[in-house]
Amino acid sequence: MIRRSLLSLVLSLAFLAPDRASAQDPAPAGAVRVAIETTAGTILAETDPRAPVTSANFLRYVDEGRFNGVTFYRGMVLGPAAGLIQGGTGGAPERVLPPIAHEPTSETGLSHTDGALSMARFDPGTATGDFFIIVGDVSSLDAGKSAPGDPGFAVFGRVVEGMDIVRRILAAPKSPTEGEGFMRGQMLDPRIGVVSVRRLP
Repeated sequence: MIRRSLLSLVLSLAFLAPDRASAQDPAPAGAVRVAIETTAGTILAETDPRAPVTSANFLRYVDEGRFNGVTFYRGMVLGPAAGLIQGGTGGAPERVLPPIAHEPTSETGLSHTDGALSMARFDPGTATGDFFIIVGDVSSLDAGKSAPGDPGFAVFGRVVEGMDIVRRILAAPKSPTEGEGFMRGQMLDPRIGVVSVRRLP
């Protein structure tokens, strides 16, 4: 359910560094590019082969059309230049595939910097079809950053074009009452529709 997916992002944020244009780094060999067409505009992203399990999971959702018609439903503002937007299947039974193994950033070498794509989850090994996109530097979500032994979240790709769209979604209106606990005030109202997510040549 959406509630379970939202609880996946209980964040302990110790440090917010300046914005970094990570999307301008060279693409790793084997990266797969996708177009995330939303009602706010199109975001181009690519998976990273250093996170093979998580990338393959995301691409399976893409190839089977499971992201077509979902929404970005959450925008968490963490400061003037940092935050995240979250979207995906919201736990809809007809869209969700079995959960995948957790790939911590301590193993992949990836980080929650500007434009990073990462998987939402509850406990490690429960990620399915919800993901988030980082704005700014939120590397406190990396493994071991918020507390010793913390598994962090699994980065599996990055935005290569369309961070202006991501920031527009983050700044979109939010319900003052929807959402539980610290998530109150983070739920987009209205939601931002995802028309389709498809591989690019």
